[in-house]
Amino acid sequence: MTFGLSLAPQHRVYAGFAIYSFAMGNIFPRLPDIKHTMGIEDGTLGLSLIGTPIGTLTALTLATPILERVGFRRALLGLVPLVAAAYAIAVHAPGPVALFLMLFPVGLMIGSIEIMLNVEADRTEFLLKRRIMNRAHSFWSMGFFGAGLFGAALGHLGISPQLHLALVVPMVAISMALFLGGYEPAPGRFAGNGDKAPRLARPTLPILVLVAVTLSAMLLEGASIDWSAIYMRTVFDSGPFVAGFTVALFAFSQATTRFFADSFVDRHSPSGVARVLLASMAAGVLLVFLSPDPFVSMLGFALLGIGSSALFPLAISAAAQRTDRPAAINVAALSQISFVAFLLGPPLLGFVSDHWGIRSAFAIGIPFIALSLLTAGSLGRRTAAEKPAALASETSDPAQKILARAGEA
Repeated sequence: MTFGLSLAPQHRVYAGFAIYSFAMGNIFPRLPDIKHTMGIEDGTLGLSLIGTPIGTLTALTLATPILERVGFRRALLGLVPLVAAAYAIAVHAPGPVALFLMLFPVGLMIGSIEIMLNVEADRTEFLLKRRIMNRAHSFWSMGFFGAGLFGAALGHLGISPQLHLALVVPMVAISMALFLGGYEPAPGRFAGNGDKAPRLARPTLPILVLVAVTLSAMLLEGASIDWSAIYMRTVFDSGPFVAGFTVALFAFSQATTRFFADSFVDRHSPSGVARVLLASMAAGVLLVFLSPDPFVSMLGFALLGIGSSALFPLAISAAAQRTDRPAAINVAALSQISFVAFLLGPPLLGFVSDHWGIRSAFAIGIPFIALSLLTAGSLGRRTAAEKPAALASETSDPAQKILARAGEA
C-alpha cells in the first residue's frame, strides 16, 4: 500500500536524503548542553560519541543481505523515524557510558539507511540515464542545515535537548509518510557477476595513497559536525543560537558545493578540483585556529564545508577506476579504511582539546591537509568525460557499488 505525495523518482531520493539527515542532525547543535548537563570534558564526550560510528561501520559491513531480505521499502520507512526516536532516547543518558551504549544502535540504523539511500540513488541514476548522486548528497547537507537552524532556534528559546529531540520524531515520521509513502525501490542495475566485495578488503599501496587523500576531509568534516557548536560556546561564550547556526552554516556551504560539484569535475581534472578544495579547507582551519571574532570563525567553518564536500567521492572514483583488481574490492578497501579514520576522529580531537584547547583540536587538521595535497595527484588529471564510463559499474555488491557511483564524476 502506498500513500503520500506522488513524486518523480529522483525527487523521492532527494527527499529521503534530506529527511534522514534532519533526523540525525538535530543532536549536534545541542552537544554543548548535553556536555554541560553531564559535567564531562571534551575528551570524554568524544569517546561517548564514537558509539555512533562503531554502529555505522558494523552495519556497512554486515547489513546489506539483511536489508535485501527485509525489503528496502519496509526498512527505510521504519528506520528513518526510528533514528529520530533513538536520538530522543539517547539524550536522556545520565552519563557518558550510557550515551555510548545508546548511540551504538543509532549507528546501526544510520549505516543501514546509508546503504539503502545510496543504492536507491545509484539505481535511479541508471533508470534516468543521468547523474544525481552528488545532488542527492547535497540534499543530505541541506537537511543537516535545517537541523542546525532548528536546533539553534530551540536552544535560543531555552527548550531542553530532551524536548527538542522528542519534537523531531513526529516531524520526521510525518515527512516520511508524506514524501516517501509512495516509495517503491527502483529495479536493480545488474544481476550479480561474481565480483562481490569481501566484507573486509585488504588495501593495496595505491589504495592507501587514496586513503591519505581523504583523511583530512574525513577528520575535519567530523570535527566541524561534532565540535563546531562546542567551539563557539567555549572560545567566544556564544549563545545557543550562534552555536547552532555555525553547525548549519557548515552544512549549507557543503550542500551548495555538492549541488554544483558534478559540473565542476566534468570541466576540470579531479586532482585540480581536489587541490582547490584542500586550499579552501586549509584556509578554513587557519581562520578557526587564529580567529579573534565569532564571525571570522563562522567564515572558517563555511570554508571547511566547501573543502570537505567532494574529496571522498573523488577518491572513490579513482579507486573504482583502477584495473589491478575488481572495482568492488578497491572501493570496499578505501571506504572501510577511511571510515576507521573517521571513527577515530572524535576521541582524538577530544583528547587534543582537553590538553591543548579546542582551537588546537582543529589545527591538528593542518598536517593531514598537507598529506592530502601531496597525494592529490593520485586522483588523476583527466576530466570525467575522458574516462571510461563503465569502470565504476564493475561493483556488484550494492553497498559498495553505490560508493563507486558516488565518486564517478
